[in-house]
Amino acid sequence: MQKIPRVQLGRRTILVAILAVLALAGATAAWAAAGPLGLQLSQALSVPHVPSTDSGAAVLDLASGKPLYVHNGATPLAPASNEKLTVTFAALSALGPTFRIETDVLGEGEQVDGSWQGDLVLQGHGDPTLSSAGLRALAKRVRAAGIVRVTGGIVGDESWFDARRTAPGWKAAFYINESPPLSALTVDRARYGRRVSREPALAAALLFRAALRSAGVAIAGPPRTGVADDDAVQLAEIESPTLATIVRGMDLASDNFTAEVLLKQLGAVQLGKGTSAAGAAVVRRLLADAGIPLAGVRIVDGSGLSYSDRLTANTLVALLQTMWSDPTLRPTVMHALPVAGVSGTLEDRMRAGPARGNVVAKTGTTSIASALSGFVRGRFAFAVLQNGNPVSSWWARRAQDRFATVLAAWTSG
Repeated sequence: MQKIPRVQLGRRTILVAILAVLALAGATAAWAAAGPLGLQLSQALSVPHVPSTDSGAAVLDLASGKPLYVHNGATPLAPASNEKLTVTFAALSALGPTFRIETDVLGEGEQVDGSWQGDLVLQGHGDPTLSSAGLRALAKRVRAAGIVRVTGGIVGDESWFDARRTAPGWKAAFYINESPPLSALTVDRARYGRRVSREPALAAALLFRAALRSAGVAIAGPPRTGVADDDAVQLAEIESPTLATIVRGMDLASDNFTAEVLLKQLGAVQLGKGTSAAGAAVVRRLLADAGIPLAGVRIVDGSGLSYSDRLTANTLVALLQTMWSDPTLRPTVMHALPVAGVSGTLEDRMRAGPARGNVVAKTGTTSIASALSGFVRGRFAFAVLQNGNPVSSWWARRAQDRFATVLAAWTSG
């Protein structure tokens, strides 16, 4: 039984003139605007231990769509968590800001007086925010239906997604350390018994059994994992917060788990396959539909942890321009991104000077990549991608902050 609605893919376009100029700018290894702004931006990017050849940057005027500065704009680079911008765009475009994710309790068997003769199935559909409080709410609804005893057990059903716990291209150390196991049924981010469970659906079934017992429902059988029967009946349901709220939490904290779950959600809803590969295909199709340049781009996961991901500075500024130009996306995106010196992963950066409160951007950091892409005072879209093996994150961030500060100062006069 599936209650998540089918959503039609939308098409978005960027002015052909913007893409033509970006393509021309990217035809050479590096292109920079003449004049004081271009000079200051080039100087801002010039820092020790971050080679110019392994960096890309671009600035776009939001009003005209005119590229103002491009350095290696068409060079494919590892994006780190700037990858989440593609998921933000795709999820909001395909599913909509008000989309909610359902978690169901299904009954296999029948109710006889106060007894449910059979199993109860806790069926997840990829809600990254599902918590013990949500399970308590579900348990109360089961009890309110007049059920005080279950002759069977609790089944955790995570079949909305595949069973892969990580995304392609991840280092082994990323599992658990950077994201709990990926699953369509995860409660409290898979924390159970003061540790992260490697079997999130089973942990969810255990937690739901405890919630039912606290609500006055006796459970005779043991918890296990499985898939609900086609003829199972719905007994209770809860919904996640809106997608706009989920995306804000993801981007502010740069939450890898949420990004990966949303990627699989896109694959499940749009293609009927809850896999990273299906989700990546949906993201790429939506980017193409919007006219965003994809030469050299590789979308492998949703978080940017994969060492196989590649984006370009030109791609990112075109994506930012697209989101800015869409009246249904802009408010949600601007509310979701960290603000320099104020919130999220930028709270401790650019805390003084013209950038504070005026740069709204997504950060990104791995051992091989550092990035910052976003908006300045509603006038510029910008992207900075820097790679290394490893990359000097301290110097890279210094260059990014200087770059954004130049743009903020340029608009303050």
